[in-house]
Amino acid sequence: MRVTGDPSTVTTVGIHAPETATTRPPGSAVSADPIALSGKPTVMGRIAVLEVTPCVDGGRWPAKAVVGEAVPVRATVFREGHDAVAATVVLRRPDGSVHSRRLMTEISPGSDRYGVVVVPDAMGLWSFTVEGWSDPFESWHHAAEIKVAAGVDVELMLAEGAAVLERTLVGLPPVDSDAGGARRVLTDALRALRDIATDPARRLAVASGPDVRAVVEQFGLRDHVSVSPALSLTVERERALFSAWYEFFPRSEGARRDPETGRWTSGTFATAARRLPAVADMGFDIVYLPPIHPIGRLNRKGPNNTLVAGEFDPGSPWAIGSAEGGHDAIHPDLGDADDFAAFVATARSLGLETAIDLALQCAPDHPWATTHPEWFTTRADGSIAYAENPPKKYQDIYPLNFDNDPVGLCAEIRRIVELWISRGVTVFRVDNPHTKPVQFWEWLIGTINAEHPDIIFLAEAFTRPAMMATLGRVGFQQSYTYFTWRTTKAELTGYAEYLAGDSADYMRPNFWPNTPDILHAFLQSGGPAAFRLRAALAATMVPSWGMYSGYELYEHVPRPGAEEYIDNEKYEYRPRDWAAAERDGRSLAPYITRLNAMRREHPALQRLRNITFHPTTDDSVIAFSRHLPADQSPTGRPDTVLVVANLDPHGARESIVDIDPATIGAGPTFDVRDMVTDRQWTWGVRNYVRLDPYVEPVHIFHVHH
Repeated sequence: MRVTGDPSTVTTVGIHAPETATTRPPGSAVSADPIALSGKPTVMGRIAVLEVTPCVDGGRWPAKAVVGEAVPVRATVFREGHDAVAATVVLRRPDGSVHSRRLMTEISPGSDRYGVVVVPDAMGLWSFTVEGWSDPFESWHHAAEIKVAAGVDVELMLAEGAAVLERTLVGLPPVDSDAGGARRVLTDALRALRDIATDPARRLAVASGPDVRAVVEQFGLRDHVSVSPALSLTVERERALFSAWYEFFPRSEGARRDPETGRWTSGTFATAARRLPAVADMGFDIVYLPPIHPIGRLNRKGPNNTLVAGEFDPGSPWAIGSAEGGHDAIHPDLGDADDFAAFVATARSLGLETAIDLALQCAPDHPWATTHPEWFTTRADGSIAYAENPPKKYQDIYPLNFDNDPVGLCAEIRRIVELWISRGVTVFRVDNPHTKPVQFWEWLIGTINAEHPDIIFLAEAFTRPAMMATLGRVGFQQSYTYFTWRTTKAELTGYAEYLAGDSADYMRPNFWPNTPDILHAFLQSGGPAAFRLRAALAATMVPSWGMYSGYELYEHVPRPGAEEYIDNEKYEYRPRDWAAAERDGRSLAPYITRLNAMRREHPALQRLRNITFHPTTDDSVIAFSRHLPADQSPTGRPDTVLVVANLDPHGARESIVDIDPATIGAGPTFDVRDMVTDRQWTWGVRNYVRLDPYVEPVHIFHVHH
């Protein structure tokens, strides 16, 4: 039910004063509430409005959304006795003006839990409140339906209805407004209610008919309006939620090895730029570069993480800093600032944003180790402590210590981030953010986004759930996840439901089937079907996904006994013959291209909260849908994608898939088209599938409405 005026002037969270004729909106009751007149402020309004969501840690941080995203707002609303209550969400723009008021509906009868979606349409810090109120019209109509039908207090009930409509009529806007039609409807309804010569049932039907209800919805009475505390909603650009990442090492693209001396010549930004059209053609929108800074020589790692590097071994890019410079410098083998600018410009011309690694750590010969030793941890013997993650040791890396000079260190890091933004970087993939103070990230991201609201930070934090969630709360726009290690139906279902639940208010997941550090056993032994399967799941279960270069070539050989690649690109050059792979039909690129095209074509795959899992009779088969109803879809039409996947890459599986058509906005039967094979079927409540991983391990259906 919508009203004119500003209800926020009527009642605050606690009851401090009764409504008056000057503060109430049109249609509201004039009341002298004895509780309010006692003069004692209370936290509870006359109408209980509780458990409002989205609410991150009691409102300590804003919930998150992107422009055009349908955000579900929920609240528990009730009052004493049996009178009807209702609730409205008031959404306010960053400037404080009212964007919209949406009537909430009860989620399930008798639950007192109400909900509706709101859709912010611009970036900025929005806010919303929930107004609970007593509904005199519905209270009267509910009682009148029962009593008039039973012949009890008939004329009394009709008279009370007339009183409600009379109050509504008095509260209408002035005669010269656009409420003339409403005034005529109410006047006719009042005449009908008072016409004692007409059958009472007929009089009641007129007074509660569609015309009257339309007027009541717009101008109806709202008694005892109680307003929840305001909650904040950070609205960011679409890319913060929906993105496709491609990671590659610039030094490997165009790298050459002298067959006589064995010495390598590094690739450059110019040679790396030649790879960008292929990345864009596959449908990615963010190209992510590992650190591009000078690499330390002290304790440099050799091939496969060996402790001794050869004279010409390039070392790990994450061991940042040398005599050539630190985090603000570019590795001279890659080029200079102009070459990087040309790379960024080429990427932008292809529709690609450039992401770089923000790795806040240093090689032992980083300039900071000399100029600012207080930024590191000094051990009892006077040496600087290197990084460890037992059993892994990183002798080539010094972690930063924020305890000794936080002001100086924070100022320097901000300077570095601002520098790379000025060079065209719009996205930062942050290495190991869980090893730095959370307070620091809240400050840095808040400070940067205040000046540059388009900048996106991705947290690479494969760590404890509490830390991952908190990094999302304090500002990270995206987060790496445990997807790489979730391979069974139960694991995938539970994890996806968690990510699409309350955590969606603050943590946006990004699914990666592989990284330079991680080659899961599933990919090591699963063959090409495993690569197709994991790419399909990553691309369709959540709005953001990414992959590390070489995935499209089915690279799967591990270092013995390790969950990482043999001849790891972190420690050596790894040029790839892309043309030969495509020529020989050994590339997954066409499949990846199709996945990204589906994601762009279907708004349902661009949202997080809309996943539903469907029962299957074989636990090696998983089925889920991503559905957007018409009122939440940017196209104004419903959109549904249904995915059925065989999680066993080694053998064919058969299963019955049960679908509740209501969950996908369909009728008892519906047509589906596999967007991979272009085959079509008619489905219903129970459906048989057989998926052979050596043919196609995954159905990705578009449901025709």
